[in-house]
Amino acid sequence: MNKSTLGPILLINVAMLCVSTSGPLGRYIALSPPVAISYRALFALLFLGIFCVWNRYSFQFSIKKDGWTLFLTGILMTIHWVTYFYALKWANVAIGMLSLFTYPIITSFLEPILLKTPFQRSHLGLGGLILLGIYFIAPSFDLKDTMLQGLLIGLVSAFSYALRNVILKRKINSFNGSILMFYQMVIATVLMSPFLLQINMISFGESVPYLIFLGLVTTAIGHTLFLNSFQYFSVSTASIMSSVQPIYGIILAMLFIKEFPTWQSVIGGVLILTSVIIASKKRQVSE
Repeated sequence: MNKSTLGPILLINVAMLCVSTSGPLGRYIALSPPVAISYRALFALLFLGIFCVWNRYSFQFSIKKDGWTLFLTGILMTIHWVTYFYALKWANVAIGMLSLFTYPIITSFLEPILLKTPFQRSHLGLGGLILLGIYFIAPSFDLKDTMLQGLLIGLVSAFSYALRNVILKRKINSFNGSILMFYQMVIATVLMSPFLLQINMISFGESVPYLIFLGLVTTAIGHTLFLNSFQYFSVSTASIMSSVQPIYGIILAMLFIKEFPTWQSVIGGVLILTSVIIASKKRQVSE
């Protein structure tokens, strides 16, 4: 490894470390997921707005051409966040983050449908590997089990995130990534605004530093650094490297909230992340 590649590799790992804090923080914050997400979106909106103004990015867009896309992806981003936080609350960090990381395989099935790209038959086998991984991390198959409920709603989060990414794919070349994220935070803040005042002042006061951290470090800095990594890596390579995110999240949960994954979750996680890496490599070759 030479010095020219060390910097970019460090950059993307710092980005994933920042983003992965959403797992333990979502589990730890003593607020309901809708309330936590309403403030996460608000703080992220403020920080991203300052960042975009500082860098003199253009906020202009065509309502007729791009308005519907920005609105829809903002809704999907909000659904993704809220359901992800419910997955963390109902299950644990390992199950919540691993269920979310099924989104690359879901994306590989959505792209041929929505973007008319060729479907790769190998993704059927990788989808089967994902299902096997889910089988291992599922604590039981009793719908009354909150752990299973957390897993299932985590899959809903993965689907909404994958759908958002596929819809945005056509716009990513004509918009700055931070501007796209800013407008999604506008939509998320408006949608979640009814929950801004539904707070317990004691719990809210204790949670404010963590909510600011979510908005600034996890969302604004983490996602911005990840987008900047595209200057050095292809999107596919960056996706492969982003597979460290749930690993970082689980390690942080072990260190700070003393939550340890079961062996079943470890096995399931290995299967899920293996399928993600294989799918990303195949996409890189096809591109």
